[in-house]
Amino acid sequence: MKQKVEIIKIGGAFLEDDKLLDMCYSAFSAMEGLKILVHGGGQRASKLSSDLGITPQMVHGRRITDIKSLEVVTMVYAGWANKTLVAGLQGRGCNALGLSGADANLIRAQKRPVTDIDYGLVGDVKQVNTDGLSTLLNAGFTPVFCALTHDGNGQLLNTNADSIAAELAMALSATYEIKLIYCFEKQGVLRDVNDPESVIPQIDTENFKTLQKEGVISAGMIPKLFNSFRALQAGVDQVYIGPVSLLSGQAPKYTQIRL
Repeated sequence: MKQKVEIIKIGGAFLEDDKLLDMCYSAFSAMEGLKILVHGGGQRASKLSSDLGITPQMVHGRRITDIKSLEVVTMVYAGWANKTLVAGLQGRGCNALGLSGADANLIRAQKRPVTDIDYGLVGDVKQVNTDGLSTLLNAGFTPVFCALTHDGNGQLLNTNADSIAAELAMALSATYEIKLIYCFEKQGVLRDVNDPESVIPQIDTENFKTLQKEGVISAGMIPKLFNSFRALQAGVDQVYIGPVSLLSGQAPKYTQIRL
């Protein structure tokens, strides 16, 4: 029987809301077994960019990253956001270890090719060092990944945190039983963004197409769902999108992703 690993991705909104963050610390630290946390920080990065006179550019929910923007996201993701989470989890007795993909060569990526859009210094994951990651997990560490990878030639790359969570899940699925949970401030994927109770309980590849055509799903939710389907197709056992109470199994509503 495969050992279980739970991979949790939280959005940057958790870092902007003390109540949400405290709930995250408590629920995540209470989870038993092997686990990995992946986090964003885009809201704070956008704010800091604006404060520095750098206009954030987003296309289809993804950030275009020039060299100045990369400096900002590195400061926010690998610095303030990552170490805030690590310190908070350590305070709850969780032996968290803050990481980027460059650390121990754990996640290597390549710069996204220029097509109709030039995303700049944005990386697409090409390799996960599963042996190194397993060593950390089995040594009692809880990896906490920020949304940065590297190309192996000295270049950091901004990489979508939803994608990183999915890539980690897919790479580890050959060895472990994997549950992937995308946690955010809503109860799940909503049919009506103005109605917090309009949670769609299950989304598969067919109704995803319909929901896109209807305009129900757009912007930042698209990468989450795209990565959810990729993960399931690659052998990940379970994928959910919902509130932090999912981590304790007490969420009244959530969205399960199915093929």
